[in-house]
Amino acid sequence: MKKIVAPLLLALVTGALPFAAAAQAVQQAAPQQGAPQPAGMTPQPGQVLTPEAAAQERAEFERLLRAQVLLDRLHFSPGEIDGAYGSNMRQALTSFQKSRSLEATGKLDDATWNALNGDTTPTLTNYVLTDEDVAGPFQPIPEDMMDKAKLTKLGYATPVEGLGEKFHASPDLLARLNPGKNFTRAGEQIVVPSVHGGAPLPQAAKVVVSDSRKVLMLFDASERLIAQYPASTGSEHDPLPVGTWKIEGVHPNPTYHYNPKLFWDAQPGDKKTTIAAGPNNPVGVAWIDLSKPHYGIHGTPVPKFIGKTESHGCIRLTNWSAAEVAAVVAAGTQVVLQE
Repeated sequence: MKKIVAPLLLALVTGALPFAAAAQAVQQAAPQQGAPQPAGMTPQPGQVLTPEAAAQERAEFERLLRAQVLLDRLHFSPGEIDGAYGSNMRQALTSFQKSRSLEATGKLDDATWNALNGDTTPTLTNYVLTDEDVAGPFQPIPEDMMDKAKLTKLGYATPVEGLGEKFHASPDLLARLNPGKNFTRAGEQIVVPSVHGGAPLPQAAKVVVSDSRKVLMLFDASERLIAQYPASTGSEHDPLPVGTWKIEGVHPNPTYHYNPKLFWDAQPGDKKTTIAAGPNNPVGVAWIDLSKPHYGIHGTPVPKFIGKTESHGCIRLTNWSAAEVAAVVAAGTQVVLQE
């Protein structure tokens, strides 16, 4: 897992929509009376949202979406941005509240909302699709490891998957924010979450992973929490190796060396093989090697499941979080894995 194929690329988006334009884009993506409803906002069979209920749903969506964007910009990651409240957002809010000496409720109360909005960046920004965004090649990624090994690159399955990772957002959210837009055409202008352009992270002195909270935290040399990310942290078969370790090395865009003997759920007939680099590689865009043999911190091809599903003992992050962590740690950095 130590072959470096290419440096990590950090997307940078400049410019911002006027607030009214951003709000209009969000409003267009929010549920309308009698219209098909997005997942998580679907009325019961036979139910039609009243104008008042639709307005309330829309306001809550806008509020949660903005809070997620602002948390992300402050490096308190809510995970995949989707405009919905869940366990990853609750953990992000809790730690942000503690960092601002607010009551740690994990809820988006008025005091937390006001503190977040110290950043006046609009929720959404314009982005024009580039040749690179749409070049591909795009292809479905097989589930079977032996089939994965046949591919020369584990790239994105669709352009919108890549855009979702670039802007830390659910592909479904991007589709909702951009009705009628063509995500396969260079030059198409879309709106995306304004997640880039915040304060850069300083170098981290220590990494702490909490199994119970399902988060990875970065601390500076003064023990100040500087970042937090949702994480998948082990399972009944492969529990998190609690203890104090250190980073042995940081490897962007690694190839993946699959050994079925290390996996309790390996398929019969699987053999040792090497899987090409790419964002849909089993360890994503970064492998941070730990002093515990066969364990590391890494990315994942399925960001929506981070913090919500089990891992094979390693610490999984979204690809964009793994890239951010990889940029501020180094060989020798202390890693504390705790229950």
